Amino acid sequence: MKILIIEDEEGLRESIEEYFSEDGNICETAANYPAALSKISMYRYDCILLDITLPGGSGMDILKELKANNHPDGVLIISAKNSLDDRLDGLNLGADDYLVKPFHLSELKARVSAIIRRKTFSGSNLLLFNELTIDLLAKEVKVDRLPVKLTRKEYALLLYFIANKGKVVSKNAIAEHLWGDGIDMANNFDFIYSHIKNLRKKLMEAGCNDYIQAAYGMGYKFTE
Repeated sequence: MKILIIEDEEGLRESIEEYFSEDGNICETAANYPAALSKISMYRYDCILLDITLPGGSGMDILKELKANNHPDGVLIISAKNSLDDRLDGLNLGADDYLVKPFHLSELKARVSAIIRRKTFSGSNLLLFNELTIDLLAKEVKVDRLPVKLTRKEYALLLYFIANKGKVVSKNAIAEHLWGDGIDMANNFDFIYSHIKNLRKKLMEAGCNDYIQAAYGMGYKFTE
């Protein structure tokens, strides 16, 4: 998962970032309204954790900006405000869920995972694509019934391809999704080719059809 944590409380922001990063997720952070606005204007995320009260502006305005531009990012509001009006305002503006502080990080993670399943994989924990089966909870991949051992990046790459099946995804989009905005400093994307080559090899050796096709000069496409 690629997650943006918009939270001005440093201790909570760092705790959430550390908790999600431990599982290999890409986490980016913003501590104030201008930084958050800059992030959402440049990058896309699987889920945005959004505090309402921010230095320099309101989290609700961030939510309005996302929806006004039809950005598909999932949004989970995390707020100390527990009134019904606040919850309804956030949900009516397009947030996918609302979690009141304080909360357990395990519940936060479960809610984030649920949002991503609903938005990307129709709410199912079991993803089926022809001979491919992916257990999203166990993070296991099988071709027919044969397990395929993937690295974290290969697994994330496969999910990204399937979530965008039938679409051409650029090397830049792949790099940004799997490595975060720090990848902007890379001089080339040879490492992406290496990951795709390894993923394709492992799947085909297990008996999977070759669904990953190069779209020359543009990127890659996961064929239907």
